[in-house]
Amino acid sequence: MLPWSAEFAGRIDEHTVSSEALRGNPLGDPDERPLWVYVPPGYDDDPGRRYPTVYVIMGFTGHIAMWRNRTPFRQPFPETADAVFARGDAPPAIVVYVDAWTTYGGSQYLDSPGTGRYHTHLCDEIVPWVDAHYRTLPEPAHRAITGKSSGGYGAMITPMLRPDLFGALATHAGDALFEYCYMREFPDAVRDLRAYDGSIDRWWDDFNSRVPFTRSQDGKLLEILAYTAAYTAREDGTPELPFDPATGLMNDEVWQRWLDLDPVRMVPRYADAMRAQQAIWIDGGTRDEWYLDIGAQAFRQALLDNGVEEKKIYFELFDAAHGGIDYRYPLSLAWLCERIAP
Repeated sequence: MLPWSAEFAGRIDEHTVSSEALRGNPLGDPDERPLWVYVPPGYDDDPGRRYPTVYVIMGFTGHIAMWRNRTPFRQPFPETADAVFARGDAPPAIVVYVDAWTTYGGSQYLDSPGTGRYHTHLCDEIVPWVDAHYRTLPEPAHRAITGKSSGGYGAMITPMLRPDLFGALATHAGDALFEYCYMREFPDAVRDLRAYDGSIDRWWDDFNSRVPFTRSQDGKLLEILAYTAAYTAREDGTPELPFDPATGLMNDEVWQRWLDLDPVRMVPRYADAMRAQQAIWIDGGTRDEWYLDIGAQAFRQALLDNGVEEKKIYFELFDAAHGGIDYRYPLSLAWLCERIAP
């Protein structure tokens, strides 16, 4: 595998989109956002043809420029996605790469007073913008969303909340079954915050005063702060932790608000939306450090228990940890495109 970029059979158009939804967001993050739109080979040759669309959203701390990152012996996903269409492995589609990065590292693709209106930005700004500027098939039956980790979380919950837009999804090791993937981090956070008198705000100030990730607690505390800001921020934007940082005791009311946003627990409330999906891809590694393979199993079972037809679901667990599973992305892309093609 050569380490240099490959020549595309299709092309990626790079845009900047101004967002009214993100203007004045509580973290002061940019309201002008990069947006990449891939068009497949042959797009310019037939101006009358319209295409299904797949939206790609990133995991925690992911931002759009990271799609250019190259690792040894692996191609970045935009290249492997292009190869899917160049080889004819799937019907052609438009692929949209969305940026929802925040100062905390991510938004969970939700509207929150702690981070901003990222769900609105995706659904009510980016989707209409793409439909207006490209020859899409603008019906949910021809529009899918896919992501990994926090992006997998967004891919699970967005079609629940907006079945009028999205009719298919793929989640790779998506955040689910919160008591397994998140709660296990809380005791360490209590220990780590002792050095900051139990204040995650003091840790955040310290984090921003030095080179990030130079202390062992940085990664875990950043995740907890970001998820708290997305799931349970107060109306003034203050993140409200689901546990007492001094004693470790759970705040049951706040924790319940987290659980209400767990995809596994959301399925019964949005069963009609899930039953309306054309296709649902679920996978994860059996050595996932956040036990998201178990979350994947629970999500699949919740779908089946609520009347989603098994034939619509692709489910697979494979030998892997949380990282290094990007080779799965073109597999789900091809599978989705087969099912959302006209």
